[in-house]
Amino acid sequence: MDLGLTGKRVLVTGSGRGIGLAIAKILHQEGCCVALNARQDQEIASIAANWVERVSFHVADVTQPQQCQLLIDAVARKWGGLDLLVCNVGSGASVPPGQETPEEWHRVINLNLFATTNMVEAARKLLAASGGSIVCISSICGLETLGAPVTYSAAKAALNSYVKGIARPLAKQEIRINAIAPGNILAEGGTWARKLQENPTVVQTMLEREVALQRLGKPEEIANFAAFLLSTKASFATGAIYVVDGGQIRG
Repeated sequence: MDLGLTGKRVLVTGSGRGIGLAIAKILHQEGCCVALNARQDQEIASIAANWVERVSFHVADVTQPQQCQLLIDAVARKWGGLDLLVCNVGSGASVPPGQETPEEWHRVINLNLFATTNMVEAARKLLAASGGSIVCISSICGLETLGAPVTYSAAKAALNSYVKGIARPLAKQEIRINAIAPGNILAEGGTWARKLQENPTVVQTMLEREVALQRLGKPEEIANFAAFLLSTKASFATGAIYVVDGGQIRG
């Protein structure tokens, strides 16, 4: 399917690896001008050798509002505007349930909620000018209690609520916003790669018990869904949380 994304200008935060990188690659293949973002040069420098056109690289910590604005300004100077935004920054790494501290709450919420709200506000003017679209990467942990860290689950639940609540104000500016809630995704260097290496039998048992498709997902499967949501093929979709988890959650 031709998604009609050729020439669209997109910023993908947290795009040095995993789901973010997979989304950036798919959008680049679709003909987008892609702005990659990470907190450190090393995370995105290696990509430069393979992407020789329609790509720019931007170092910024998007948990900081001022850096978000500087990032948006840099993207605007490079590409002359912005059509699409993917808010991918986040992490499920935290303390076990019951061991939360005020400092850990702040850290995890900054990473999994404010990294998105900061970017949306910084990009809002540019996206309004182009009738843009936003996709946020959430998690099924924000929808059901699955044993994940409480800080992470609460932050993703708040992200889901934000996407639903901000959709109407953004729609008045002709901006769409949706979220994808992935399930268990196998990415190089990720949590599930580590768990598979440590105890593949435990992982397979969990998948057979909990996941209808009985396997881990691929970053590319989330990326394909994100590309569709960003495109005008999904022009009547906004304010929704789309579960892509192989049939794990039941609620």
